[in-house]
Amino acid sequence: MTSRGNTLLGAAFTVGAVVLLSGCGPSTGGDAKPATPTSTGPSLAADVPRSYDPCKDVPQSVLDSEKLHGQELANGDASGGVKWRGCAWVRSSSYSVSIRATNLTVDLIRSRNFAEAAEFTVGGRRAISTRQFDGPFIKEACTVDVEMKGGSLEFNLNNPKSTTTGNLDSCVMARDLVEKVVPSLPATA
Repeated sequence: MTSRGNTLLGAAFTVGAVVLLSGCGPSTGGDAKPATPTSTGPSLAADVPRSYDPCKDVPQSVLDSEKLHGQELANGDASGGVKWRGCAWVRSSSYSVSIRATNLTVDLIRSRNFAEAAEFTVGGRRAISTRQFDGPFIKEACTVDVEMKGGSLEFNLNNPKSTTTGNLDSCVMARDLVEKVVPSLPATA
């Protein structure tokens, strides 16, 4: 992997760490909201769905068509029992993306009231795209969660302005990638 690729992949992991440290919730007045559900809100699934392993199951043809390389493990755990299991890739001089199975459900993501939330359907599954970061990263990063039994498949795309694709909307890019990957999900997932 080139040093530029390492830099982009590092940036993706840094942005992911911001999410982990903030408890995956949007901030209000500078205070992060925890991602744990309330007693009256949607519940967190007990564990990460195991029916799809992004590190092995994302089709190579999709990775090739997107020129994604440099697969790195992108697992994470946060307070309140939130878990992610998957991998991250980078497109040289462009964007980076992590694709991970998580026990966060689409309903729970919706309940967090993240910025620019947009619900849609892909491959017959409910999905939601959100901007989960405050500050300078808000337009560069987009998260899409696609419904799975027991959680969701989460795409976290980071498209810095300094890259060759920096003028493109990260949520449009993420949705395009989601459209390519979702057909590889088993019907039972």
